[in-house]
Amino acid sequence: MTQALTGKRVAILLTDGFEQVEMTGPKEALEKAGAKVELISAESGTVKGWNHTTPADEFPVDHTFDSIQMDDYDALLLPGGVVNSDTIRTDEMAQELVRDAARANKTIAVICHGGWLLISADLVKGKRMTSWPSLIDDLKNAGAEWVDEQVVVDGHLISSRKPDDIPAFNEAVIKALST
Repeated sequence: MTQALTGKRVAILLTDGFEQVEMTGPKEALEKAGAKVELISAESGTVKGWNHTTPADEFPVDHTFDSIQMDDYDALLLPGGVVNSDTIRTDEMAQELVRDAARANKTIAVICHGGWLLISADLVKGKRMTSWPSLIDDLKNAGAEWVDEQVVVDGHLISSRKPDDIPAFNEAVIKALST
């Protein structure tokens, strides 16, 4: 695969309970394309992925929310997972990081339940998005236009519905970072 993303840095914001494949699939694709991808969490140590409702593997955290600046990254990726998304959405530092990314017109890529953080950070009003179906009301109530599509690109925001959409999601994220 081409190294089109050499020199690009991507921050994946997550906490315990993220949908594992929604982190590992995009991370692998971005790294194969040449990007440096780092896992960023509320606490140092490790974060635990889940396969739907079953705890899965642990992954080392590269940095904590309070130790990074979005100026150092080209994009932000938010995997889903109900537990992760419900926890991270109330974290003020995570909210500020996504706001910083939005203010700087950085690519923000979100899949499944990951949109909850964007709702809590007040970043979805007027945006065209997709998500896991249980977020439809939340996104609409926050002012987003929800559509049922595999991947939706609205400016610097890329959203996808579920693990089955990961190949299309990866393609859209890599394309956005290649330009």
